[in-house]
Parts: sequence; C-alpha cells; structure tokens
Amino acid sequence: VARPAPDGAAMKVWGAVVGKPRDAALAAAIREYEARAARYWPLEVVEVKEESARSASETVVMRKEGERLLERLPGAARLVLCDPGGEAMDSRAFAAMLQQQRERAQDLAIVIGGAHGIGDVVRERPHRRLSLAPWTLPHELARLVLAEQLYRAGTIVRNEPYHK
Repeated sequence: VARPAPDGAAMKVWGAVVGKPRDAALAAAIREYEARAARYWPLEVVEVKEESARSASETVVMRKEGERLLERLPGAARLVLCDPGGEAMDSRAFAAMLQQQRERAQDLAIVIGGAHGIGDVVRERPHRRLSLAPWTLPHELARLVLAEQLYRAGTIVRNEPYHK
C-alpha cells in the first residue's frame, strides 16, 4: 500500500530525455504510459533539444545534450542514469526503489540520453545507474519502456492487478 511522504512532503519523478519521439504511434504510446504513470507518481517529463551532429563530434553532442538535461533538473534530485551497463532490476525491485524515494520525499530524476548516448557531464553525476535492458535501445523506445515500468511500479505498490 502506498504511503505518503513524511510531513506531507512530496516526491516528484522527473523523466529527463533528449528529443521528442518522431514516430506518431510511438509518441502516442509514450504519452499514454506517461499519463498512466502520473496517476501513481508526480511525474514531470523534461525534453531537451537534440544537438545536431553535422558540425560537431559525438563527444560534443553528448556534452551539450547532457548540459541541457542537467540545467532543467532540480539540483537536489537523486539522479538515475539509464545505461545498458547499469543495475538490472525486476519490476518489483524498481517499484520498491520508487516507494523508498517517496517515503524519503526525495525527488528522483531518471535520465535517458540521446541517439549518441550520454556525455561525461551526466555520467559523473548519477546516484545510480539503471539498465532498462542488457542491450542498447533507441532513446525513444527506452522512454516508452521507462514510462511503462513507472506505471507498472505504481500498480505494484498499490497491489493492483496490472502486474502479473
């Protein structure tokens, strides 16, 4: 059963992503799951502009996108970086981690890099690295997976039937 944060404080989940989904069907699925997730967790999605790779190296692109992400996130939020080399969690463990953050009234910023990945400016900052899959996902698909898992985590915490 979900418990409120101590002293009425609220935890917010920040989804920080590079770019907007280009495929209309994928964008619709992302919006649907982000809306579902927002019923369980105060959710704020931050989209930052993709950097053009035409005139810059991948390193420069990743650095600029990373700086944009960090500028838009609250400094006190615990930063979780989605990374194929990160910690693998099943849905129940992810739900428990989110609930723990809620009980601490600690904002959580979950970051998904762009098409070229994420630069060192962000790689040096996370409190945790989370693997959404053992393979590299396109960033738009990673966003859909994260949104679905946020929704699933909410149903787990409330002991609702979605998670089987």
